[in-house]
Amino acid sequence: MKSPMNNISRRRLLHGAGATASAGLLSLAAGQTSDKPPRALALIGDRYHNADYIRVSLDRVFKEVGIPIDYTILYDRLSRDLLQNYQLFLCLRDGMIWPDGYLGPDAYTDYEHDLENGREFPEAKPQTWITEEQGAAVKEFVQAGGGFYSLHNNSHVSLSSKSYRDVMGGAYVGHPPLRPFQVRVVNKEHPITQGIQDFMVNDEQHYVTYDKEQKYVILESENVDGLEYESYGKKSPAGWAYEYGKGRVVFTAVGHTNHAMWVPAHFALQKRAVRWLLKQI
Repeated sequence: MKSPMNNISRRRLLHGAGATASAGLLSLAAGQTSDKPPRALALIGDRYHNADYIRVSLDRVFKEVGIPIDYTILYDRLSRDLLQNYQLFLCLRDGMIWPDGYLGPDAYTDYEHDLENGREFPEAKPQTWITEEQGAAVKEFVQAGGGFYSLHNNSHVSLSSKSYRDVMGGAYVGHPPLRPFQVRVVNKEHPITQGIQDFMVNDEQHYVTYDKEQKYVILESENVDGLEYESYGKKSPAGWAYEYGKGRVVFTAVGHTNHAMWVPAHFALQKRAVRWLLKQI
């Protein structure tokens, strides 16, 4: 007969509320030292990006690279104390929270329209969640030798934290609706991109501002059908990688669906990014 504790998953521990979640998270990774196998922490999920699809997507990546990963949706627990238990931090979520709620789960659909009592609800107003102390914690984590993988819409967090933007390397501009575009490898010599071919993906083509030296850009997106996004044209940086202090940083822009995350070339690239961040390649 199985012990009841065997049925408690790491995910349930991490996603629990209050002190239980905090204690569960820290107890899973407490006591790790540099001579132990690396472990990753992923902060995931927001109004527009369900944490379940992200977990399913990343589980496959980390299973194939053989690295254990913990997940949390508790953005307010991001801290120096939490990060010290890990060698790799991933983030796939934006910089907004909605304390007063919202009618529809996705602003790009019509879910909010034609509700018989829609006017009884307050207008949805976002607030930023990251503090400068949290941004500094991520920055110090990487400077001390940790790896930081910023994915998809996580560039949005940079809009509300100077320290976070400095380590992440850029910031969100916007994106058109889901539509096909090409991702090109612009630096084929980087360890992450070796053997990776250009690929097509049906995804949100995220446009970002890039702050660092051009030599660190490894990917570029382009709408090969000639479609532009507002005044920003057809192209945008779509990935970069560089050393930061004693650690390393990677950003890749693709990632709104599992379909996009699992395009074979993109999937292979994610695995190589994880290994490079952990200094395995």
